[in-house]
Amino acid sequence: MPTTKSAATKTPAAKTPAATTPAAKPKSPPKKKSANSATTPELIARKRDGGVLTNDEIGQLVRGFVAGDVADYQMSALAMAIFLRGMTPAETTALTLEMRDSGRVVDLSSVKGSKVDKHSTGGVGDKVSLCLAPLVVACGVPVPMVSGRGLGHTGGTLDKLEAIPGFSVSMPVEQFVKQVREIGCALIGQTADIAPADKRLYALRDVTATVESVPLITASILSKKLAEGIDALVLDVKVGRGAFMKTLADARTLAESLVRVGTLSKKKITAFLTSMDEPLGFAIGNALETREAIDVLNGRGPADLVECTLVLGAEMLRLGRVAKTDAEARKKLEAAIKSGAGARAFEKIVRAQGGDARVVSEPDRLPRAPHRVEIRANAKGYVTGIDPLELGLAAVALGAGRTRADQAVDPVVGIVLGKKLGDAVAKGEVLATVHVRSRSAAAGAIARVGGAFTIAAKRVAPGPLVLDVVR
Repeated sequence: MPTTKSAATKTPAAKTPAATTPAAKPKSPPKKKSANSATTPELIARKRDGGVLTNDEIGQLVRGFVAGDVADYQMSALAMAIFLRGMTPAETTALTLEMRDSGRVVDLSSVKGSKVDKHSTGGVGDKVSLCLAPLVVACGVPVPMVSGRGLGHTGGTLDKLEAIPGFSVSMPVEQFVKQVREIGCALIGQTADIAPADKRLYALRDVTATVESVPLITASILSKKLAEGIDALVLDVKVGRGAFMKTLADARTLAESLVRVGTLSKKKITAFLTSMDEPLGFAIGNALETREAIDVLNGRGPADLVECTLVLGAEMLRLGRVAKTDAEARKKLEAAIKSGAGARAFEKIVRAQGGDARVVSEPDRLPRAPHRVEIRANAKGYVTGIDPLELGLAAVALGAGRTRADQAVDPVVGIVLGKKLGDAVAKGEVLATVHVRSRSAAAGAIARVGGAFTIAAKRVAPGPLVLDVVR
């Protein structure tokens, strides 16, 4: 497996991060600027022209934004300047830490052991967090996890968890800490007092075409993760047609930025670049994906989903200092699946967050769509292509995802693949099954789902899951 070494050690540290103790929100506007301080328009202009901002200037902008002294339109202009001109590693680190400190930094010092989280940049069928977190907890590593919702063609962990009847992803920070201390894990959404600067800035980026900026993505991801009070982080940077990063080069650039800034922030960080040229697993859709993640815990998950879980989980155990080698870590995770310890850990998490824990042993308790429509192959051969973007968009159109942050999702609808890359297929065999509320609702998805499959006479072997590692 190729390894890319991060250049973090070559970059001077930008700012020493604060200890993981509760940080008060700014209660008053920033102090009056000295006569030599640059104004907000001057700082925007300097970045627009390719200049570099100091730590203090970045702090001035972020604190002013949170306090209301820097207007939304000014922060949008700064985001566009960063999108076009980029930031140095030191600037990105300063932005990350200022955004982290814009709200509360969780104190997990009462939790024994090294606290390790995982973050994925998002892909179609990516339900890894749901099976990964309880397996890692079962092996002795605490996992405080603040996750997000789906937007666009990629699903969100919170939406999948909410497919479990009664499961709540909202809780006060104090309860979050208590749950991590008592059962080793809590799976929640971003609270109002965790990195509020990021929440506001992302909303602006989403409507000003500045989402795809490596420094801004880096600061957004890490500000939230560092605010959790973690000691280490494992990143899954998806690459391919179904990911936000379409090329290996772009994904590696983002991974190196995340590892570099995380290292400068005094955290242990590893990034895996994994393939998203077909959906991960077979299921696309919230309850369907939750069921498939439970299948992993019960020892019957799809091979690619199990492998992705083991790869990321092994690194979490290594960084959590309960295993010295990858082989030792994988053995522990596999034992947690075989013994049922991972499933029992998930039951505890579900029960603690108000959900029906019986779904872990009885997945049929998850909600199900009343209708299923099969899409069959019109020729024999081998599956040489499955377009994850088309399938993700088809699932969104069915109601499994959202195109605006304020939209609700339907937990029961989605798509289940019948074939994966490299599989032989006979004419008339099922390529995929669409799960819908009514048969008429499937009409628009049938052509799109069927068109996502490419069938050819000659078999093409699927590529590797892990494309690169940045440490």
